[in-house]
Amino acid sequence: MATLPVYRWHLAPDGFATRRQLRALGLRPGGQEVAAQLERPRRRRGPLVAYLYRVDCALPVRPMTPRRWAALQRANTARRICPQCRRDAGYVIPPTLGMCVTCAFPDNAPEGA
Repeated sequence: MATLPVYRWHLAPDGFATRRQLRALGLRPGGQEVAAQLERPRRRRGPLVAYLYRVDCALPVRPMTPRRWAALQRANTARRICPQCRRDAGYVIPPTLGMCVTCAFPDNAPEGA
């Protein structure tokens, strides 16, 4: 396996972009391999790494179809349903709790809930 070229933070040559930068341009990596990486040194830990992709090999972002919008809406709705009481919590249930706050902390529940 060949090693990737490594550039310092803010010193990557033109023609490379991170996933977020590609998305801002309306592009996606499109199956290409990582072409290079950026490293930002940190004092107490290892360097912060960002992977770079070639802009000339990137493909346009796939458009959102009505069916994809509907699937996304169903997925987000499922994240709001409490598995304990089966009610819509009105917010995305925290994965750390695994249930709505009312079910997780019944002693602190407001009156009438």
